[in-house]
Amino acid sequence: MMLLEVPPGDAGTPPHRHSGPVFGYVLEGEMLFEAEGQPGRVIPAGEQFWLPGGDAIHYRSANNRPRTWLKFLSTMIVPAGAPPLTLVGEEELEQRRAR
Repeated sequence: MMLLEVPPGDAGTPPHRHSGPVFGYVLEGEMLFEAEGQPGRVIPAGEQFWLPGGDAIHYRSANNRPRTWLKFLSTMIVPAGAPPLTLVGEEELEQRRAR
C-alpha cells in the first residue's frame, strides 16, 4: 500500500502496466483516470478505482485540478520480486491505440 501525492496540474506517471491488480482510493483532489478497457473518467475524493494488472495499460492518473494536490492510496497485489509497474514504450502504445 502506498500514499501517492501528485502536484497541481501534473500529468502523473507515463503509460505503464502493473504486475498485478491495483485498488485505489482518492483522498483529496480529483484524478483524471484512463486505463485500457475502461472509459476515461474523473475520480473525485471519496471514490475508488481499480486496475486488473497484467497486460492492461494504465494510461493516466493525472491531477485534474490546476491549484490543488491530488492524494490517493494505492494497494497493489504483485508477485514477490516483481516490479510494481513497468513503463510502456511508444511503439507498443501505437500498436495498441485501437484498444
